[in-house]
Amino acid sequence: MIKTRFEWTIVTLLAALLGTAWIIVSREPVSQASGPITLTEAPIVGHLAPDFSLETAVGQTITLSEIVDTSGVAGQPVILNFWASWCGPCRVEMPSLQEASVRYNGRVAFIGINQGEDWTKINAFGAEYKVTYPLLIDPDNRVNRLYEVNSLPTTVIVDQNGVVREVIIGILSEAVLQSRVEALLSEASEPVSVVSYR
Repeated sequence: MIKTRFEWTIVTLLAALLGTAWIIVSREPVSQASGPITLTEAPIVGHLAPDFSLETAVGQTITLSEIVDTSGVAGQPVILNFWASWCGPCRVEMPSLQEASVRYNGRVAFIGINQGEDWTKINAFGAEYKVTYPLLIDPDNRVNRLYEVNSLPTTVIVDQNGVVREVIIGILSEAVLQSRVEALLSEASEPVSVVSYR
């Protein structure tokens, strides 16, 4: 048995060594060329947030790119919160999100994206927590999959240029939410180069 453990240890170390060597060898050199920044859409930090359009209960269509990119002018930062009514932690954080949406109204857009429930449950939840920001239905979970949401709640923080700044999985505390929003707003007041959606 000791021989088997030893052999597995050697194999594991060799695999790790080979993997590290491959990563080092296959890295692309950093380009020093200047020019426009090109970002691809991806639900990861440092990339453009994937664009989407979803509807509210009253049939209003919300499109992410229309909020964060207004014809070449930086728009509003966005807090995307993925939730469901059956999710206990979602219920815990909802009052903080609602309070922040009122406090930062007009400066930061808050959007709740439901995970595949019907309008009856979404509206009941919104009424229970007196939610005033848009709660969107994602009936086939297309946007949830686009953002690789595997756990609820998940909050994606998007800056005024549409770039994902942070992905927070689990309950978002009021203090953390406030610090992230204040950081976004302080950056939004500085001059920036806008990265547009295609």
